[in-house]
Amino acid sequence: MSETSFRLPTNVTPVHYDLTLRTDLKSLTFDGSASIELEVHEDSSTIAFNAHDGLVLGDVTVIGTAQRCHRAMVSERANERVTLSLDPPLPAESKALVNLNYSSQLRTSMGYHYSSYESDGQTVFYTATESAPIYARAVFPCMDEPSLKATFAIHMISRIGTVNLSNMPVESEELCDSVNTKSGVLMGAYSFLLAKLRLGGGSGLSGGSSGDAWKTTNFKTSPKMSTYLVAFANGPFEFIESSYKSPISGMVRPLRIYATPDIIQQTQWALDVTTRVVPLYEKMFDIEFPLPKLDTVIASNYLGAAENWGLITGRASDYLLDPSRADISSRKAIAAIQTHEVAHQWFGDVVTMEWWDNLWLNEGFATIMGDMVMLSEIEPDWNVYAEFGAKQQSAALALDARKSSHPIEVAIEDPNMIGQIFDSLSYSKGGSVMRMLSAYLGEEAFLKGVSVYLKKHLFGNTVTNDLWDGISEATGRPIQDIMDNWIRKTGYPMITVSESSGGIHVRQDRFLLHGAADEADNETIWQIPLSITASGDDQASAVHRDFLMIDREIFIELDVEKPYKLNGGNTGFYRVLYDADRAAVIAAELGLQPSVFVLEDRIGFLSDSLALAQASYSKTSDFLKFVHLFRHDKEHLGWRQMTNGLIEVSSLFWEDKGVQNGLQAFQASLFSPLVKRLGYDNDDSDHPDIIQLRTLAITQAANAGVIEVIHELQRRYAAFSSGEQGAISPDLLLPTFKTVVQHGGLKEWEAMKNIFRGPSTPNASAAALNAMASTRDPNLIEKTLAFLKSDVFGQDLYRFWKALRDNPFARRIVAKHFFQNFDHIASKYDGDVNIFSRVLAATFDRFCTKADIEEVEAFFKERDTRVYSLALAQTLEIIQINTRWRAESLEDVETWLTKWRLSEGV
Repeated sequence: MSETSFRLPTNVTPVHYDLTLRTDLKSLTFDGSASIELEVHEDSSTIAFNAHDGLVLGDVTVIGTAQRCHRAMVSERANERVTLSLDPPLPAESKALVNLNYSSQLRTSMGYHYSSYESDGQTVFYTATESAPIYARAVFPCMDEPSLKATFAIHMISRIGTVNLSNMPVESEELCDSVNTKSGVLMGAYSFLLAKLRLGGGSGLSGGSSGDAWKTTNFKTSPKMSTYLVAFANGPFEFIESSYKSPISGMVRPLRIYATPDIIQQTQWALDVTTRVVPLYEKMFDIEFPLPKLDTVIASNYLGAAENWGLITGRASDYLLDPSRADISSRKAIAAIQTHEVAHQWFGDVVTMEWWDNLWLNEGFATIMGDMVMLSEIEPDWNVYAEFGAKQQSAALALDARKSSHPIEVAIEDPNMIGQIFDSLSYSKGGSVMRMLSAYLGEEAFLKGVSVYLKKHLFGNTVTNDLWDGISEATGRPIQDIMDNWIRKTGYPMITVSESSGGIHVRQDRFLLHGAADEADNETIWQIPLSITASGDDQASAVHRDFLMIDREIFIELDVEKPYKLNGGNTGFYRVLYDADRAAVIAAELGLQPSVFVLEDRIGFLSDSLALAQASYSKTSDFLKFVHLFRHDKEHLGWRQMTNGLIEVSSLFWEDKGVQNGLQAFQASLFSPLVKRLGYDNDDSDHPDIIQLRTLAITQAANAGVIEVIHELQRRYAAFSSGEQGAISPDLLLPTFKTVVQHGGLKEWEAMKNIFRGPSTPNASAAALNAMASTRDPNLIEKTLAFLKSDVFGQDLYRFWKALRDNPFARRIVAKHFFQNFDHIASKYDGDVNIFSRVLAATFDRFCTKADIEEVEAFFKERDTRVYSLALAQTLEIIQINTRWRAESLEDVETWLTKWRLSEGV
């Protein structure tokens, strides 16, 4: 399918929408009227716009600039596109007004959908929109492409006792005593547009149930924005409020968080973060936030969060924090999400990508800002620069090392592709290559270039080269030349280092988890910002050198008698391969305290070590050897990187009992001493890093079967179950709940189910979810899957699935369930391709036999896989990689574990 077959024609473009939307929370339906002012660029006998198949369209009228009514008929409706045939045609260089009515059911996900909560034994419904990327068309008929920006005047009709929210502030609100009054409101809105066009006419909604008390909320007209950012919400919301004073104009703007009464008291942290970051973004970009207010609305049935301009929307479990039971991980996660969404208010909302092939412009930038730059500004103790490398960069490197990967900027040749590119490449790789560029240029110069870019394209649409032009203007560097292959080519390089007298010879080749790339896969030469950290003259100081490597091979003068390491600071998006002797020297230096290398270097070195083993460039036992060497690390992120690698190795051998027992003993030897040193209880004076390291150590010691840790967590759970809420600290809820279910039975599993259904805090809900999925009892695994089938929806379903993926006792059972219930599972994610793709991957990506490959291929052979083709290809590929890696590494790991046991007397 070519892009032109699903893109809208350009004969007309929207200028202004006047939308009236009526929400009926009793019948779970909505209806509305849309008046769309168009500019006509050429003689036009047709007008095309988008409407989802579930949107029922009513009468349509088209009026030209001479009060001339053009007969309009729906001549075609297919692929979410409606074509109107006009008689007579509209003349070029004129204006027109399309007016139409529509109605639909409220959806369970995407578009305009409903959530609910319980109050006094009654189920109370409320709504919010989730329109990105292409679901505005499920809310109202529109020209649903990001470049077709227009202004919006919005009117919402709802029952009295509910609150209406949209992108802009409320201008007025009035009662509606009858259906006729509602129609009159619509007619008034429509007449306003007709007067603007010097036309005349009228329209109204079909009737609702008489006798209800309704109201109309009219919102101020918005600036130009894309349809996917238009937002509505209706329900019995309450709010908490703050404000900030613009550092640019001095204007005071309100900041609010809206939520239902049962959860509003847990939204303060999200508001605090918003209040802190908005003025910082204004100063950073030197652009004032352009809207009169910024609200956030929290909904239970929501998939993640969305950056709707002026009305951010987010899922309750991602935003709520009980101030009396706050854990550090939840605080960090909420702050990162909200900082990401607020970044979008400029980078995505004020300036928007031209088309979805440039999605990374929105998401890559919001990722680097939300997870790193701005988060460091407000919480410097969180060490977020190092964590970015451990989290975002590692995720992107893992996915982009597959042949089934795709460029950051990917051609959209099929509308089914749009949802699939909301992945680690658009977000994490996009953010990582921006981080690499920022480190090379200097963060201040990089952000100055970003400001230049934003100012040049205010309220407009852009492509990748517009960003490079802005940064080039600010820095005088040829940014497009440097970055072009990072954005438009698949994959990334591996730097191979060989030593000779007086320096090192370095060569770049594409890195693939399959092993050495063949000639066809190795054509790209990247311009690599190459950083080297080396020991100084006194052996205790570090010297940093930066190069731009533009050729396949170069020679760098360097004293190889002293410790050195490429990718100093772990800011580069590439792997580094040394010979075994040099890798051992680097590891020894990394293990010293103090060292010329820093935490980020340990994270990068460990990440490379495991990936190189996976690709057959080194031994998996080398990674285990380095972990053993670093066992005296004092920092949480260093330990987390080691833990993540151990989980990968353990998952590779999840059906090899002997290796599993050896790895479990090795893990116990690492984490048991940490627990003894750090204890179980946090102190008010503890640094966040210590709190997180303590939680990690207890979790992994329990996973490794350390009896004294298991017994202590069981003791605390018994006290908790007897009503002593403080017996389990918020940071230990997850390992405690998982441990008691893993070593318990039906009683503990049922207790977790009850906590999940009626949690005291979102943290408790998430912990209970993970615990239910952690059971080792096959019957309880089946009960968990039955519970998912009937009682779990939306993103919670994926979170259960991911937790089951991490449970080796569940994997075969889950795969069988997936095969047998595929249609039901797919229907639960109808409309959210990204989430379903992640469920698919989580079901099979730990498998590692040839039989697994054949079974998965056979199952999908006769199915239409277009909407999840990327995820399927990537999943099949990782099974192939795992199969080869396991076969090559089994004897190596067994031998190393045997030697380790003998040396340690285990």
